[in-house]
Amino acid sequence: MMTPEFSPNDGLALDSAAKSYLAESAKWGKFLAIVAFVFIGLMVLGALAFMAAGSSISQAMPGAPDLPFGAFFGFLYLIFAAIYLYPTLKLYNFSKKAKAALATNNSALLTESMGNLSSIFKFFGIITAVVLGLYAIIFVFALLAGVMTR
Repeated sequence: MMTPEFSPNDGLALDSAAKSYLAESAKWGKFLAIVAFVFIGLMVLGALAFMAAGSSISQAMPGAPDLPFGAFFGFLYLIFAAIYLYPTLKLYNFSKKAKAALATNNSALLTESMGNLSSIFKFFGIITAVVLGLYAIIFVFALLAGVMTR
């Protein structure tokens, strides 16, 4: 089965309600993206604080081996901040381009905006699949450990 090809003349028309919903989504998307940027900045600052604290964290735990817990957790925070940055950028770009598309009635900008929105859903779909896979693996190992300890 072949997918139909669309030409630029097919033109999807948006009525006033669809434009209103898109404008509202763009406004809330921009707000959420800005808040996420602030939290990403806080995550980076937290990572730097963990790294700066470094060995004092492991020294605060009596009997713990002298391992670089601060550096490890700081690095982990940086990884999570970097992962969180991608969907945040896509959300911001969606909002910015959707707003511009509505203001100028530009379908090319609307298409770019929808591409950013699609990337967000794809990203979270992949993350969800990975997490569900990890849960399944953990569940299997927990069952095996339970059976082996009997």
